[in-house]
Amino acid sequence: MHIIQSILLGLIQGIAEWLPISSEGQTMLFMIEFLNISADEALSLAIFLHLGTMLAVILRFRAEFFAMLKPKSNPVLLKIIVISTLSTGATAIPLFFFLKTFNQGDAVMLLIGVMLILTGLVLKLQSSKNIAYKYKRIENMRLRDMILLGLAQGFAILPGVSRSGTTVTFLLLNRMNQKHALEISFLISVPAVSGAIALSMLTAPSLPVTMSVSNAFVMVSASFIAGYATMDALLKFAERINFSKFCIVLGLLTIIFAILPAIL
Repeated sequence: MHIIQSILLGLIQGIAEWLPISSEGQTMLFMIEFLNISADEALSLAIFLHLGTMLAVILRFRAEFFAMLKPKSNPVLLKIIVISTLSTGATAIPLFFFLKTFNQGDAVMLLIGVMLILTGLVLKLQSSKNIAYKYKRIENMRLRDMILLGLAQGFAILPGVSRSGTTVTFLLLNRMNQKHALEISFLISVPAVSGAIALSMLTAPSLPVTMSVSNAFVMVSASFIAGYATMDALLKFAERINFSKFCIVLGLLTIIFAILPAIL
């Protein structure tokens, strides 16, 4: 694998990770179609690429992570991460072993896109009628919400299902403020990605033959840089745009990327 190809893979991962599309699906498609890499090796590389975006989250939210280690940390945020992570394992681990051939990710993402657009239209209608719509904050999350969030995140182990798209959609449909929805999705990705990488290494401990140490470093670096820049841009976008428009834009993006493979 050439260095340029490694850079492209890292950039695809970094840009796609925070959008409501499957970064794993996009990188696997690129590797299989253009680099002639086998499906098994492509899956291992796709999971490995998440290391860069995970490091980007840790750097971007380092203050929040350090604060959790202090005695007087935010108990709600720590509780969300712990409970959602445990719940993620309940769905992700069985699916990883028993449903690796599942290929209906596009259909799932199409449904998510429709749900997002409908949510945005409902909010827009309420706004036009001056109906007050109360948004949730991180402190308002209940135990049931945390468990369901984790269970939903676990389904992202399936090819074509976006982790960020699934988690953000769940939070938005539960009336979470869009900026907080993004932040929670970013934060809970760290233990989920760590677990996925560890599980992948345990089941296939050696690096794919197509990847050298230099390739791995370049991939992770490109993924880290692109992921950090994209994440920061998305957070700023969420602060500036109306909530209903935010849902509609994400929904349209999801639908476009869900039907794009069929068109091409």
